[in-house]
Amino acid sequence: MASPLDRLGVLGKIIVTVVVLALAAGVYFVVFFSDLSTQEDAANSTKQQLLQKLNAAEDAKADYQKDVDEKTRKEQVAAQQKKVLPDDAEMPSFLGAIQNTASASGVSLTSYTPQDEYVAQYYAKVPMALTISGRFHQVARFFYGVGQLDRIINVEDIDLKVKGATDKSDEVIVDVKCLATAFRALKQGETQGQQGRRRR
Repeated sequence: MASPLDRLGVLGKIIVTVVVLALAAGVYFVVFFSDLSTQEDAANSTKQQLLQKLNAAEDAKADYQKDVDEKTRKEQVAAQQKKVLPDDAEMPSFLGAIQNTASASGVSLTSYTPQDEYVAQYYAKVPMALTISGRFHQVARFFYGVGQLDRIINVEDIDLKVKGATDKSDEVIVDVKCLATAFRALKQGETQGQQGRRRR
């Protein structure tokens, strides 16, 4: 008994072969290329997620750099403020600044006596009684030099006494008693009006 394919002519066999190949190609396309399409979509989705993460990481890095720059700026400001208003009395540096200014001005620092601290509302006063001697313009230069220091130092209660003319010139020597007051930041628990110990 002849099979149905045997009954078909050459043309029929060609048509059946083409149809079978077309069906096989269709199945292959659906199975293989649809799987590739799914993989491509997944890859694109992953790419988008990675790009979003990269952008977020770059934004976070930029924010971090801004924070680092701001922290550095604040540390520099804090360091500068500590020069102006330190946390402690820092009597050695206070006295050193006065002595250096006296030397640069040409006056003699004949005595210095630290006084009791006094706590004000926002800061503590660190006073020191000074006695200096020199020509009038040297004394004026000393007061100007104290005003140019990084640390805030007020000079008050100035008492000038003429000592007399020097042998070498007609310029008179003056003795000056004054109170040089530096300042420091308050510590926790300090209250206004509180008298501190004399710092040496």
